Amino acid sequence: MNPSICRTLSTICFQAGMLSILLSIWIWWFLNGAGSSSPEEQAHAERFGIFVGLWAPTLLILSNRFDRYADKAKSLPGLELEDKDEAP
Repeated sequence: MNPSICRTLSTICFQAGMLSILLSIWIWWFLNGAGSSSPEEQAHAERFGIFVGLWAPTLLILSNRFDRYADKAKSLPGLELEDKDEAP
């Protein structure tokens, strides 16, 4: 995989992980508020907030892996030769 594609995927996964954390807090805070009419709705909001929050570690780990793969792809022998041959 191209290092620039890996960096882009790393950035997307990192941003999605941060969004997951914020979305989880928002779901728990606003859907679990005093405006809920029943305890079942409050329990659903708590479970849904936890579910969305569980995406964050997976997305952050993927971001780290893509970043490491991009670093390794740069130092592979012969990679520069392939790029120079394709350029002209």
